[in-house]
Amino acid sequence: MLFTLLQAAAEEAAVQVEAVAEKASFSLLSLATKGGWLMLVLALLSVIAIYIFAERLYAINHAAKIDKNFIKDITDYLQDGKKKSALALCKKHDTPVSRMIEKGIERMGKPLGDIQTAVENVGNVEVARLEKGLPILASISGGAPMIGFLGTVLGMVQAFFNMSQAGNNIDITLLSGGIYTAMITTVGGLFVGIIAYFGYNYLTSRVSDVVYKMENSTMEFMDALESGAINQS
Repeated sequence: MLFTLLQAAAEEAAVQVEAVAEKASFSLLSLATKGGWLMLVLALLSVIAIYIFAERLYAINHAAKIDKNFIKDITDYLQDGKKKSALALCKKHDTPVSRMIEKGIERMGKPLGDIQTAVENVGNVEVARLEKGLPILASISGGAPMIGFLGTVLGMVQAFFNMSQAGNNIDITLLSGGIYTAMITTVGGLFVGIIAYFGYNYLTSRVSDVVYKMENSTMEFMDALESGAINQS
């Protein structure tokens, strides 16, 4: 008997929790729709931010995949005079590091200063490719909260305008309803801005890690050239 009562109580509690959850989700959706046309702008910015983050994360992760034996294999090939094999290995890896080393191999036979300059130029281009889209993400992180605040200000203006038009029949709901509706855009703007902000900083740190690997690999390659370990003929 006691077990039956407890089971019935548990089922009733589950039904109530489900009803509350459905009501909350409906409320959030309805609030979002009350935010006005600026909520559509924020929704578009959120889609752009998520796309840039996902696309750049994939590209950066691919660029960060550097074989720890890559420079050693290149050095071995060049020591044996297998320049074509070294170039083929660079094309096979297809990473910023491999493209930098490939340019250095193509410039072999010229002064070391020219080789290093050519490698650094390729490195600058590769870094620019890795950072593609990040300025847009940074702009969204700063611009989305401002758009949200703009929506709130516009909503407040509309609320006070409605009160002025009401004359002597002023109802507190005219103000309170307009204010809470107007604040929705601020919440939405902050939400989008926070996502874009943390996404931007994370991608920036990942780019820095890749740049460090690029610089380290370049130094190993140039040190091998300067020490004479690699035959440049």
